[in-house]
Amino acid sequence: MDNTPVCICLVLHLLMFERIRIGIIGGAGYVGGELLRILIHHTNAEICFVQSDSQQGRKVSSIHADLVGDCLLEFTGAISNDIDLLFLCGGHGQSAVFLSENEVSFRIRIIDMSQDFRLGNTKKSFDRVFVYGLSECHKTELRKAKSVANPGCFATAITLSLLPVMEHIEEDIHVHAITGSTGSGQALSASSHFSWRNNNVSIYKPFTHQHLSEINETLQLVAPGFNSFINFLPVRGDFPRGIFTSIYFKAAISEEELTALFHNRYQHDAFVLIADSNPDLKQVINTNKILIYPKKIGDKVLIISVMDNLIKGAAGQAVQNMNLMFGLEETTGLKLKSVAF
Repeated sequence: MDNTPVCICLVLHLLMFERIRIGIIGGAGYVGGELLRILIHHTNAEICFVQSDSQQGRKVSSIHADLVGDCLLEFTGAISNDIDLLFLCGGHGQSAVFLSENEVSFRIRIIDMSQDFRLGNTKKSFDRVFVYGLSECHKTELRKAKSVANPGCFATAITLSLLPVMEHIEEDIHVHAITGSTGSGQALSASSHFSWRNNNVSIYKPFTHQHLSEINETLQLVAPGFNSFINFLPVRGDFPRGIFTSIYFKAAISEEELTALFHNRYQHDAFVLIADSNPDLKQVINTNKILIYPKKIGDKVLIISVMDNLIKGAAGQAVQNMNLMFGLEETTGLKLKSVAF
C-alpha cells in the first residue's frame, strides 16, 4: 500500500503548526497581560520568556491572576535571542530605550506597542524600518515586515471609521470618543483611581491628543489631498475597557452610497463589521472586532464605532499583525467571545 499521500498530509500538518518562539518585554502591564491571554491559546505560538523590570522572579499568574493553571512562567529580567518574535509592551518612550540598551538580533522580528516608531522619521530607527501596523490598511506591507509599530487605540478606531469616506468629506471632522480606564495604563494617576473614575466622566487633551498625528499621517497617505481638521474630544469613561467613538461631518452622499462604501472597503476584513443598527460597546468587549455603523442624517454623516481598546486597540491587533508577518491565517487565535452581559 502506498502511504505517500498520508506522509505528505502529515508533513503539511506539522508545518501548519510550527510554533513561533516569542519573547515579551514589559509583560506585567495591561497590554502584556492581554497579549498573554491570547497567545497561550494560539496554536502557532510558544511563549519563551516574559520580561518585567518590576516583577522579575514572580510567577506570571501572581500578577495576571486569571492565568492560574494556564501560564507556569515566571517573569524574568533577562532576555534571549533564541526567539523569532519580540513584543515590546512597555510604555511610550521605553521601547526606544530598550533597543538602545539591548542587542536584539536582526533575525528577530519586532512588534512594538508604544508610539515610539509610528510617525515620520521614527519609522526608521535602530537600523530597522517599522511598518505602521494598521492591519486593514497595510496588509501587503505587513506580510513582508520585519518590524511593526502597532497603532494607538484611538487611532485604530478613528482611522478605520474614516477610511471609506475620505473623498466625500467637505468640511472639518468632529470626533467624540470615550475610553475605558485601562487605556491609561496600569500605573496609578489621579484620574485612574477607582474612587475618582467611578460614576465620573471627564474630557482630557481636547484637540491635542497624541494619536491625532498618526491618524492624520495615515489618512493623508491614503488620500493625499486630505486637509480637513479633526476636532477630537477624548473622554475618560467610568468603565474599565472599550472605546465608543462618534464622528460627524457634512457630506453630499446618500445613505445607500455611504453604506456601500463601508461594505466594499471592508468586505475582505474579518474583524471590521458594518452594523445595521446603533451598536453597543458590549458587543465587542473581549474580541478583536470593530463594529462600525454609518448613518446619513440630513446633510451630515454620522459614524459610530465600538471596539475593545486592549484587544483590537492593542494586543489583538498585534497578534493579527503577527499572523500576517508569519504567513498565518489572519484570524488565528483571535476568534474570541464577547462578554455579552
